[in-house]
Amino acid sequence: MTSRKIRRAGRWLDMAVAAVLMAVLGGAVARWAGPLADAAEGEAAPAGAPAFAIRDVRIFDGERAIERGTVVVRDGTIAAVGADVAVPEGLPTIDGAGGTLLPGLIDAHVHAWGEAQADALRFGITTALDMHGMAERLPALRAQRESRAPTAQADLWAAGYAVTAPGGHGTQYGFPVPTVDAATDIPAFVAERVAEGADFVKLIVEDLSGYDAERRLPTLSPAQVRAVVAAAHAHDRLALAHVSTAASAREALAAGVDGFVHVFDDAVADDAFVAEAAARDAFVVPTLSVIASVAGDDAGRRLAADPALSPLLSAGQRASLDATMAGQPRPQRLRDALESVRRLHAAGVPILAGTDAPNPGTAHGASLHGELDLLVRAGLSPREALAAATSRPAERFGLRDRGRIAPGLRADLVLVDGDPLTDIAATRALRGVWKNGHRVARATPPPETAGAAPQATRIADFDGETIEAAFGSWQPTSDRIAGGASDVRLALAEGGAAGSRGALEVSGEIAPGFAFPWAGAIFFPGAQPMRAVDLSERSELVFHARGDGRTYQVMLFSGASEQAMPSMQPFVAGPEWREVRLPLSAFAGADPSRLRGIAFAAGLPEGAFAFRIDGVELRRPPPADDAP
Repeated sequence: MTSRKIRRAGRWLDMAVAAVLMAVLGGAVARWAGPLADAAEGEAAPAGAPAFAIRDVRIFDGERAIERGTVVVRDGTIAAVGADVAVPEGLPTIDGAGGTLLPGLIDAHVHAWGEAQADALRFGITTALDMHGMAERLPALRAQRESRAPTAQADLWAAGYAVTAPGGHGTQYGFPVPTVDAATDIPAFVAERVAEGADFVKLIVEDLSGYDAERRLPTLSPAQVRAVVAAAHAHDRLALAHVSTAASAREALAAGVDGFVHVFDDAVADDAFVAEAAARDAFVVPTLSVIASVAGDDAGRRLAADPALSPLLSAGQRASLDATMAGQPRPQRLRDALESVRRLHAAGVPILAGTDAPNPGTAHGASLHGELDLLVRAGLSPREALAAATSRPAERFGLRDRGRIAPGLRADLVLVDGDPLTDIAATRALRGVWKNGHRVARATPPPETAGAAPQATRIADFDGETIEAAFGSWQPTSDRIAGGASDVRLALAEGGAAGSRGALEVSGEIAPGFAFPWAGAIFFPGAQPMRAVDLSERSELVFHARGDGRTYQVMLFSGASEQAMPSMQPFVAGPEWREVRLPLSAFAGADPSRLRGIAFAAGLPEGAFAFRIDGVELRRPPPADDAP
């Protein structure tokens, strides 16, 4: 066997793969936000900021409704609001007849990177709360939200790094995460997060027991949860808990958390939990949108098809709404979650609107409109649902300059046709959005253009001196980039299938200590990794495989978004060379017209693995039989 060095991709490459492999359990992904608005802290409204009035409009101010009134905006701030407000002479005026003016909407649970802030703002979400991500961006987020300058992005408040155990949930998303173990000085650990700029502290109390009968993840102990909550409160920060089970929710509530960023969905909240949550004045962000996706509900697809929302969706948002969570649909989870929210709300527990976008079945911006509908299904009135997306999160998270339409507050406004106080779906009929008093241009970004299909059908035969492809490139990938310890090596091996000169050997070890381990080889068909290529005229993936007898996965990355979940098909690499033929139609939901990557990867069980592949092809369908 000869081994030859291959070029290893940069860090961002594996992060792109990790992003789509790891989008489970309401987590974040790895590729974080691009350039933020350049704004100095405390910057005032720019000179010449627009002044205008919206008149003859129904106003929901975050708490109460004015059936017909006027709002005056000057210098990015609400100057006056009321039924008897007169429009100053010469002030530009917008006729709001037939519509309702709302405060800018607030999504109380997101994970934002890339175009997330622009996608949110296009749908009237002017503020969002990010629940897990790298801390380096926190100062820039603070500067952005304190500015009154024109912007195309929603403002973000953020937790920075969530607090989790080594190898626990939150460590698998493509960026290093500081963790809490038995020796951690928790007050000092939390002080570090606050010094980084964390606006609140999120704890992850998740052992996977709500999703898997056998596997368990490391998670914080009850004593650690109590210590983190106490340390957060010592720094005047809210302590928020990620939970998925009733047992973990009870544990976190007893520790004194201020709120939950999911409602648990393994059971209906019982009377004791509801009473305790109400007594402690803990709030809940149910994230029913992502629970609907886990349950197998098609809420995301319904949003994508809504004629009021569809024209504003980018290709990536549409792909995310059309995606589904991996695993068996569990309809009972959504029913239980809706009933829990109904009980909690009836007992006076504050309910805040949040989506956990962009998990499969959700999308930034659009999904908050779906979340409002789900909250109404769970027993909130339309007025209460609107408060859950405006004044309630502003109050609970201390966002003092927004969430209401009142004199002196920031002019973040949403004008919709109709009356969402009687029909919550009217929030989708967006007539105008204003951020910092400036009207937002809501043009949908153009879709990415897929690269042209190559003529060659054979990708690689591995008979040369280097690991090359007829088009595209091969790269290694493993969970190390996400904090795991799995390893992979790619090498050319002598002796391929059917007597050919060589093959690609993929070997390594799936290591313990990581939630969702993987290691393998990935082929990118485009000029750059994850660049879409139009291979719609190909019908079948064909390759030869041999190896140690393990079952491996072929993962097809495709679609309008680089963050779309892969479609998967298994193959067994036995001791003898075997041809594997996988019709592209067998990869559920795959879009060969936007093919981004093909991975050949090992996962669980832990331990060493080794397999070889050869003669990899993307074949065209056979020609039609023209014989009479």
